[in-house]
Amino acid sequence: MAFRTLDDMPDLQGKRVLVRVDLNVPMADGKVTDATRLEAAVPTLATLADRGAVVLVLAHFGRPKGAVVAADSLQPVVAALAGVLGRPVGFASDCIGPVAAAAAAGAAPGDIIVLENTRFHAGEEKNAPDFVAALAGQGDFYVNDAFSAAHRAHASTEGLAHVLPAFAGRSMEAELKALEKALSHPEHPVAAVVGGAKVSSKLAVLTHLVDKVDHLMIGGGMANTFLAAKGIAVGKSLCEHDLADTARDILARAEAAGCTVHLPWDVVVAKTFGAGVPCRVANVHEVAEDEMILDLGPAAVEALGDALKTCRTLVWNGPLGAFEFPPFDAATVALARTAAALTQSGSLLSVAGGGDTVAALNHAGVGDKFSYVSTAGGAFLEWLEGKPLPGVVALDC
Repeated sequence: MAFRTLDDMPDLQGKRVLVRVDLNVPMADGKVTDATRLEAAVPTLATLADRGAVVLVLAHFGRPKGAVVAADSLQPVVAALAGVLGRPVGFASDCIGPVAAAAAAGAAPGDIIVLENTRFHAGEEKNAPDFVAALAGQGDFYVNDAFSAAHRAHASTEGLAHVLPAFAGRSMEAELKALEKALSHPEHPVAAVVGGAKVSSKLAVLTHLVDKVDHLMIGGGMANTFLAAKGIAVGKSLCEHDLADTARDILARAEAAGCTVHLPWDVVVAKTFGAGVPCRVANVHEVAEDEMILDLGPAAVEALGDALKTCRTLVWNGPLGAFEFPPFDAATVALARTAAALTQSGSLLSVAGGGDTVAALNHAGVGDKFSYVSTAGGAFLEWLEGKPLPGVVALDC
């Protein structure tokens, strides 16, 4: 797709720019506990402010469902945002109406003001024309820098792009370019690592990917469902036995598409689930009735690494095992480090995304060694499913 970026914007001196970012960050005791999303907004906000714009920041927080909920106010986030920006940030207690208008009118070129939670108004999630108009009336330009909210057709993520000159922010620009390289126009062979607990949560992803990639590497609890569908006993492992036919259909689709599906032939099993519990490596045909599969085995991981070394592009979503509980993090850590090494050597383009994935890669110490790591959850998953994202489509020029 074609989209305009900050580089395509005209003279911004004194102009008001509405910037949609993601400030929906984790909080504890009134403090931001993870500033990753705030840091992602810095390049766009700083660039616009440095060019003399009055920067009006739009964002949501929580799910207040159209009502003013004090616990979902963006005000506590402002100090943290100012900290990562290294410059003052103002706050307006509403995103439309007299309060927002007064804040914009009193701002000087280069000022940055966070407007209150857009979801305090029912018109946000309804993408109501009157709410879109109220937001648009406060700005001269619109910049969307929140890919993580791009799967929602809300007023601040989609509606504004139709009534104001619209541009992609730096984070959105980087995300779209990375995703296009990874699946829209990838260099083959392409590998996809898909992990997580359930096939049902990623059914659309798996179905879409078998037609796009050369190697589909399945891990996590969903691998158990595929093993069971092949007639392999998985003991008391997490497994969706009712989706056996679906799993077999995906395997058949993959074979027809020339996609190699990689399932483990050795696994790490234990009788109880927790950190440091007794465990053993077993062939998949040797899992006892009272055991559960909690990670891929070393031979399976080595085989995946060997396959990855033949690939030019990697898309990763989901851990291979219960990585939160060592030693069941071994497979995820090993393959992540292999992927990172291949990326650093220049032989692999690697794109990863999803909350658990980001945590797993950081746990492996390679979160900064992939080509691109997306902090988006639902939007990244829907992109993997091949769905058009409203907030992205609206930027198409």
